[in-house]
Amino acid sequence: MVAQASWAVFYKKSLDERLGIVQEHSQLTAEQVNRLKQSLHDNPYLLKFSENVIGIYALPLGIASHFIINGKEYIVPMVTEERTVVAAASYGAKLAQAGGGFTAQVLLVKTVGQIVLTHVPTIERARLVVTEHASELVQYARTLAPDMCARGGGPFDLHARIINTQRGAQLIVELYVNTCDAMGANVVTRLVEQLSPTLVRLTGGTMLMAIVDNQATGRIVRARAVWLRSILGGDTIERILDAHACACAGMARCVTHNKGIMNGIDAVALATGNDTRALEAGAHAFAVRNNTYQPLTRYYTNETGDLVGEIELPLAVGIVGGATCHPTAQLARQLLQIQLADELACVMASVGLAQNFAALRALVQEGIAHAFT
Repeated sequence: MVAQASWAVFYKKSLDERLGIVQEHSQLTAEQVNRLKQSLHDNPYLLKFSENVIGIYALPLGIASHFIINGKEYIVPMVTEERTVVAAASYGAKLAQAGGGFTAQVLLVKTVGQIVLTHVPTIERARLVVTEHASELVQYARTLAPDMCARGGGPFDLHARIINTQRGAQLIVELYVNTCDAMGANVVTRLVEQLSPTLVRLTGGTMLMAIVDNQATGRIVRARAVWLRSILGGDTIERILDAHACACAGMARCVTHNKGIMNGIDAVALATGNDTRALEAGAHAFAVRNNTYQPLTRYYTNETGDLVGEIELPLAVGIVGGATCHPTAQLARQLLQIQLADELACVMASVGLAQNFAALRALVQEGIAHAFT
């Protein structure tokens, strides 16, 4: 039995010491321990990426092909344990080429940090005071992020609103930040944490918390593609439209529909060192923005009967900071030949649309279990 004291200071121990404790606790063989140790031999920097690290859990890095996005050809790195994800994305992109490929754009570029204040006396007056001082507060916040401001980004707006909870009214102060090519979660959280004492003094309230808003409705991306009727056939198009209608009408089908979209987006996010949990949370919150859970894609036919697919969702992604400094993430960006976070977001949205189209086509034809095996 491992002493409790060993776990209490586990994070301070060397790799060998950690492995020794784990081996004793779980009766690992010498071969299993050596495998864990060897996995970190060529990647010692990963010891600093997480807490209590004892080894590496590796996943395949694959390439999706045939992507033409805004007139540029991409090979898209994807990290996933499911081969059909890469195959489906490539197939959807291949069939889209005849219609001109994908067009994509980032509609909004702002990350939101929230400061939540409780026990605010005369809360409506406090909201007005914050609004009156918004410009000064933004200018002060900009002094807290000089490097980001020097790159053309930084805080640029601030708003306050009141919410009523079962525990009473709370004042939410939202700081809008252009995080440039960073996803921005850590830097925005630090900004609102540093700004919060000023707001406490200004409002007389109690600071409850300060954190980035992962709903990410300020980072909306849209992509579009056309799949030709002459290639798909009229019957397949009608069946895809019926399948999409089914997703619009039923929660169970819609959840699976959107999960398939995120299969592709998450795989690119993992490859490029982005936060899949934040992307998932933002996407599914966006799907229910009209108080009913809906598909992140929509399909319709154009004047010539071709199938048009569109996707719109929040994608707060970055190419600097956090896990994006992982050597494989850097390699993935080199494969993509991208220089801007907005371009990566356009690629991700296009992959999600391609993934969804390919899944729908397979579902209404040969079946998803047989389509890409």
